[in-house]
Amino acid sequence: MDTFAARGYNNASLQEIADRAGVTQAGVLHYFRSKPQLLTSVLALRDETDIEQLGPERPRGLAFLRHLVDTVRRNTEREGIVRLYAVLSAESVTEGHPAQDYFRERYAGLRAFVTEALAEASELGETRPDLNLEEAATAIIAVMDGLQIQWLLAPETIDMAAATDRVINALLADLSGERA
Repeated sequence: MDTFAARGYNNASLQEIADRAGVTQAGVLHYFRSKPQLLTSVLALRDETDIEQLGPERPRGLAFLRHLVDTVRRNTEREGIVRLYAVLSAESVTEGHPAQDYFRERYAGLRAFVTEALAEASELGETRPDLNLEEAATAIIAVMDGLQIQWLLAPETIDMAAATDRVINALLADLSGERA
């Protein structure tokens, strides 16, 4: 994970990964048939860790948005994972990148979760019923990802959790019909 996070997929060699893991390159390939499979396994492990922290059932409505802020707060203690995600998600837009499908599916799934949470909030009367849920979900995710890059470049000056919370609160005020 550290090698992909520090060097990106294309610049990380299997030999360097093997050296960091304390095994031979053949040993790495014994467990992972190829470098692309190793990459997708690392990404899957990252997601499994986050899902385990969620518990057996995801929070509903606005509680899910609070969960996102809590996740951002936890991410400030996991720089390697944040760097891995930022580097590989950006790299995945290049032609033929082995994680491109993973990130397409991940973004689609995350947008669906956030959209569903906003729909639940709307059903509870916490937001206007006429809002564009998908657009709001996309904006929340874009803010979170953009903040990760800024934080990685200047961790001492960027408070990701506070900024995410501020943007979500501003968006919710707009979605409820209140104007700041």
